[in-house]
Amino acid sequence: MSEADSQPRAGRDEIWIEKYRPQTLDDVVGQETIVERLKSYVARNDLPHLMFSGQAGIGKTTSAQAIARELYGEDWKEHFLELNASDQRGIDVVRDRIKNFARSSFGGSNYRIIFLDEADSLTSDAQSALRRTMEEFSNNVRFILSCNYSSQIIDPIQSRCAVFRFSPLSDEAVEEQIRIIADEEDIEVTDDGIDALVYAASGDMRKAINGLQAAAVTGDVVDEEGVYAITSTARPEEINGMVTEALDGDFLAAKATLDELLTDEGIAGGDVIDQMHRSVWDFDLDDRAAVKLLDRIGEADYRITEGANERIQLEALLASLALDD
Repeated sequence: MSEADSQPRAGRDEIWIEKYRPQTLDDVVGQETIVERLKSYVARNDLPHLMFSGQAGIGKTTSAQAIARELYGEDWKEHFLELNASDQRGIDVVRDRIKNFARSSFGGSNYRIIFLDEADSLTSDAQSALRRTMEEFSNNVRFILSCNYSSQIIDPIQSRCAVFRFSPLSDEAVEEQIRIIADEEDIEVTDDGIDALVYAASGDMRKAINGLQAAAVTGDVVDEEGVYAITSTARPEEINGMVTEALDGDFLAAKATLDELLTDEGIAGGDVIDQMHRSVWDFDLDDRAAVKLLDRIGEADYRITEGANERIQLEALLASLALDD
């Protein structure tokens, strides 16, 4: 046995999210209805322009690459241009890189694919230029646009695409994949560790796999404590306890819990907001009180997104709950 083979698998340098990325559409999990429609396009070799929308880590980029692999085989990279619009948001990326790729000569296929990730980050001028480019090169190029919010894409582009709305992955799909990878990598994972990874992922397979790898490197056993520490995620009971304290009128206790989450555990304010939102229906609230809480969470989330101080906004949120006591 070589020295490399004797090393624990978790200590190797492979990035598991790439190592276990699905290679074909059949390998994509949790999006069965979408996969069947995409497979029908590939079977006919008749691909329209496509738009994939949904949160991160649910299979949008993987599906685009799987389409290219199935259409072009081993030479798929020669016919597939991947760009991240959040890095190159201006009109020049459309005028230069996209048009140059569309104009370049190629053989063996009727069209090439341009995959534009985070297309909702493109400026309005760049989107207008992209629309014209889609028209100009419709005979030899197919576009696949990926975005978090399809509403940020102008209507002329949306009308030229078959739109696929990817849903967050189910807890069962995430858990199954975590167990498969843990078994393959010979990693011991406890049941509460699995539950913690599923909770931290919140439908994002990328986050789940990265969390599993990080936790496996830092300890012999992947358990609940290790997962929450490595993913900077608050335990559900911590969030529930904080909000319950505020609802009971004990603002100082709620603030102390918030301080512990933000300072001692290093959890981002936006993540605290997200976890509060996920826990709303776990509290013993009537419908009116739950709606009021959701309204205040939404307001705090908006303010933080717009650049307001997250600690002040979260403390103000807890204070407003305490004042309602």
